[in-house]
Amino acid sequence: MSIFLAVLFAALLHACWNAIIKFGDDKFQGMLLLSFGHIFFGLFLIAFYPVPDPQSWLFLLGSVLCHLIYKFFLTFAYIKGDLSRVYPIARGTAPMIVLTISLLFLPDAVSTLQIGGILLIGLGILLMARGVISHKEEWALIPFALMAAVGTAGYSLFDGLGARAAGTALGYVGWLFFLDSSLFVIGGFALRGRAIIPKSKLVWVQGLLASGASVAAYSIAVWAMTVAPIAVITALREISVLFAVIIGIFFFKENALLEKLISALMIVAGVIAIGF
Repeated sequence: MSIFLAVLFAALLHACWNAIIKFGDDKFQGMLLLSFGHIFFGLFLIAFYPVPDPQSWLFLLGSVLCHLIYKFFLTFAYIKGDLSRVYPIARGTAPMIVLTISLLFLPDAVSTLQIGGILLIGLGILLMARGVISHKEEWALIPFALMAAVGTAGYSLFDGLGARAAGTALGYVGWLFFLDSSLFVIGGFALRGRAIIPKSKLVWVQGLLASGASVAAYSIAVWAMTVAPIAVITALREISVLFAVIIGIFFFKENALLEKLISALMIVAGVIAIGF
């Protein structure tokens, strides 16, 4: 129960930092500020926790690549569409990918109920994607959101295995955030130059808040994956889908379409099934 509650709290934090990024006028700038904060939080963890075991570094590098894929594609997805539409597609797809790979390649035990959860999540995602088309929203968000999901699935698998091999979950997370965010910041400056640095103190505060929530959320998740099946923790994290839809509707005044709500509830029901 303690693991479940911890991951549930991490899911809420995850939805909140996504909402902060979506709230800003410049989504790419928001993600860059998030990464600035990650660098400092990463250095803090590196200073206070042991260096991960050498056998975990290949997993760490794979995770860095997947995190970069996730960040870039999620940023562009938010430019194209609503938080309550992008987030469920981007996050709801990842547990299906992770659970499928777990069934094929990992020793983690997966139940029939959890397999049923995959199918329910899949139906919810298809309904969410159908809503984009039927309501004439920006279709381009779909491939960006799906690629963000691929990145999520990839880093979840790499980090679950890497943290187990590292011998120190927080030491592993520290190096992950430092390396991933350093590369994202370099890429951001290469694409946009110094103009991407915000002048507003409020924007900096928003970015750092998002960064702190992100580090806390993922540190909890990585720790949980060292003591529970990776597929289960990845799925439980996606309860954040429901939080994101609620935030999108009540704070961003996004359309509270019945189809959108049903889709989100189907995804969450599938996530809960996978979590048991």
